[in-house]
Amino acid sequence: MAKTDKDLFSGDGDKAYSGKDIEVLEGLEPVRRRPGMYVGGTDERALHHLASEILDNAMDEAVAGYADHIDMELRADGSLLIRDNGRGIPIDPHPKLKPKSALEVVFTVLHAGGKFSGDAYQTSGGLHGVGASVTNALAEWLEVEVAKDRQLYFMRFERGKPVTKLKPLGPTQNRRGTTITFLPDHEIFGKDLHFKPARLYRMARSKAYLFRGVEIRWSCDPSLLKDGEETPAEAVLHFPGGLADFLSATLEKETTVTPRPFAGRFEPKDKRGAVEWAVHWAPGRDSFVHSYANTIPTPQGGTHDAGLRSALTKGLRGYADLSNNKRAGNVTSDDVMASVCAMLSVFVRDPEFQGQTKDRLSNPEAQRFVESAVRDHFDHWLAESPADADRLLQHAIEMADERLRRRQEKEVSRKSATRKLRLPGKLADCSSGANEGTELFLVEGDSAGGSAKQARDRNTQAVLPLRGKILNVASAAAGKLQQNQELSDLLQAIGAATGSKYRGEDVRYDRIIVMTDADVDGAHIASLLITFFYREMPGLIRDGRLYLAMPPLYRLTQGSKSVYARDEKHRDELIRTAFRPNAKVEVGRFKGLGEMMPAQLKETTMQPGKRTLLKVTIPDGEEADTGDLVERLMGRKPELRFQYIQEHARFVEELDV
Repeated sequence: MAKTDKDLFSGDGDKAYSGKDIEVLEGLEPVRRRPGMYVGGTDERALHHLASEILDNAMDEAVAGYADHIDMELRADGSLLIRDNGRGIPIDPHPKLKPKSALEVVFTVLHAGGKFSGDAYQTSGGLHGVGASVTNALAEWLEVEVAKDRQLYFMRFERGKPVTKLKPLGPTQNRRGTTITFLPDHEIFGKDLHFKPARLYRMARSKAYLFRGVEIRWSCDPSLLKDGEETPAEAVLHFPGGLADFLSATLEKETTVTPRPFAGRFEPKDKRGAVEWAVHWAPGRDSFVHSYANTIPTPQGGTHDAGLRSALTKGLRGYADLSNNKRAGNVTSDDVMASVCAMLSVFVRDPEFQGQTKDRLSNPEAQRFVESAVRDHFDHWLAESPADADRLLQHAIEMADERLRRRQEKEVSRKSATRKLRLPGKLADCSSGANEGTELFLVEGDSAGGSAKQARDRNTQAVLPLRGKILNVASAAAGKLQQNQELSDLLQAIGAATGSKYRGEDVRYDRIIVMTDADVDGAHIASLLITFFYREMPGLIRDGRLYLAMPPLYRLTQGSKSVYARDEKHRDELIRTAFRPNAKVEVGRFKGLGEMMPAQLKETTMQPGKRTLLKVTIPDGEEADTGDLVERLMGRKPELRFQYIQEHARFVEELDV
């Protein structure tokens, strides 16, 4: 019998859902339940993030001028000790949470710290007040010693909870500061993950380079060092020259455009921040910009990176104008940065990072601050040595000429390739003669292909419909690939050969975008295509050309307003936030891309600026591990898949059946 509206809203016949089902997580339990929200996951990178949180706190004491040395010791049992000679964590009762001590609050309460107001620290890396408490929550045990006012205090925690009270250990005459020792919890990270000496050593060394006023004393139990490993068992890390020392050591054997680096430091009189940089141009190696904000590495860059790039570009173009060099008119920022090797460190008050793992700086004022400081010094650096300035300008002009030549070759090769190739009949090609900016969408079926062809930008977007699920190349015999019509059409459309004969310049499109339905079958087809590219065209992935489209699963409508949701969780969130409270929202579920109107598909999935794309990457240094995982999940042996499912079943939190 069909349910009435009353039945649906009362919950009769369904599992009851009431106030007792609303769970409130207290203390540090949210961190243990969802570590990914706080440290980005439970992998090796997340494990080492625990160490960086504690080391960052010690560095904040050094940068603030209260400490001048830090000890970092990796012990035989896998635990890590970090000690500074700073002021020591306060041990007096917290005014709001008496009788708890301030130390206990720091390690057991999220968003508790001394860096919110700016009174205790002018510039610091930890601003959310969660670093020490998160490390404590994800540690099997953690011990704190504080030497303060000639007294030594001790407290121990296990899995985030105090197991001893803060207790005095007696007087100490020649010691001050904080010592934290902890062991990551195997219940969170698994029994196979441990601290890597090489990674911790690099972390310590980079911090010493970033702040020339600190000495970091590194030590590691010799039993943890592998044969042939370059990581020393003991080292004293202190670099008075700062970033310039690091860059000189890194490029010691490289040929550079100019004999001298462009390096400097600027700190305004009002002490509102500081910026330090070291820049060289080395055409013989891959370029890089390693940037930091308040000693925190920002691998995804941010506004301080943009300030450096803008300062170098404007400075060199300004010198070209003064020199009346008309050939520099084509020089762009990419040409100036083409072979740059740079280190950048900025200290700012109230830095705004994206996420707790702080991968990117987003302060707008940081860009202006860095650009102004670096540009002024760069103008002086260029004026001091016209010979070096001319060499650098000539190098940028050559980079611009090379870039324009490659673009022209791509346009010619694309036009000729299109004429020579027998393109598959189902391919709706784009009209652009240049490779740059073009996209090939791989869709499942003619129905989705029809919608995509109407929704596309005909100038830059091509569409190739594929029939059903393609061949699984990880388990198929060698000869089947050549016989498979779908893969043959795909290779003809892309224009490049497979295996060792692959050449990136032969690829006819700037991006290859897999666009499948937002369901289980679509995910399977996408995984088969990714497997194909990984096994047959890994260079395409390394070049950053393979992407996944993210089509919506739901359309939510209320009156004339429509929004789109990626999945159930996003749907529920939008119902709560995008519409008026208690508004009647119509929820429609797309059964596939073919069901979407072309205008909807264009707006949500294909139009740059509005869509979401996921780039498929192979993590640096993990290609062997990735290949092993592909073989286990997609290869011929079902027992390997079954073993993987057994090993990882405990990590599954939600299962859609």
